[in-house]
Amino acid sequence: MKVQHSCALGLVGFVGLVAVVHGQDGQGTLASRAAAAVTLSPGQRTLDRFLADTDGRLVSYRAMRYLTVVARGGKMTASLTARTSLDADSGFKYEVLNESGSGMLRSRVLHGVLEAESDAKRRERGEHGALTLANYSFAPGDVNDAGLLRVAIHPRRKDSLLLEGSILLTNDDADLVQMEGLLVKRPSFWTRKVQIVRTYGRIGGVRVPLTTGSTADILFAGQSTFSMRYEYQSINDVSIEASPVVSSSR
Repeated sequence: MKVQHSCALGLVGFVGLVAVVHGQDGQGTLASRAAAAVTLSPGQRTLDRFLADTDGRLVSYRAMRYLTVVARGGKMTASLTARTSLDADSGFKYEVLNESGSGMLRSRVLHGVLEAESDAKRRERGEHGALTLANYSFAPGDVNDAGLLRVAIHPRRKDSLLLEGSILLTNDDADLVQMEGLLVKRPSFWTRKVQIVRTYGRIGGVRVPLTTGSTADILFAGQSTFSMRYEYQSINDVSIEASPVVSSSR
């Protein structure tokens, strides 16, 4: 039972990153780069366009969330479905519609994920993990076989919301497709290594997260996995029936 408890605590920590939302910063630096754009590489120009893009911010939404977690080599599993919403007046809210599996994983991990996001929104911590010049240095690399620009991201400080890894951008319109990497700060004593992968798309021109996945090495429990899928019902007060999801990697 002590092993199960340790595993659950570690998982609560590493899935805390799901509360992070994409933001922008560093406009003065971008302005100085724009003045010398003729000397920049195509990859750098694509990156600068991405960092300078403040259009289509996610302000409010209603979405179904589907969460699952597997631990101890499949011996412990749990799943949860929740209705979630975000707006300026009420903040982040969620309602659990159904859940199954390990009671410990459900309460400490899956409910913990939603509570961590609610807490982050209340404390306005989203910008602490956003893809901005205040949080990261960026080093654009080459365009891959899929035509996407891979940009290395390096955190400016050790923070449990920041990753050492990379992002993928569309080369033509500088749109975010994926973010992946290792957390630079262990979220708990029990969690040895945390790998995060998050995918993005657009709904009605607004960039939104579509999926979040994590794997972690938990002391005495081995590798554990977490996944969450978003199914949006409205974005910025617009029903998605009129604005279907468009993958950024189209």
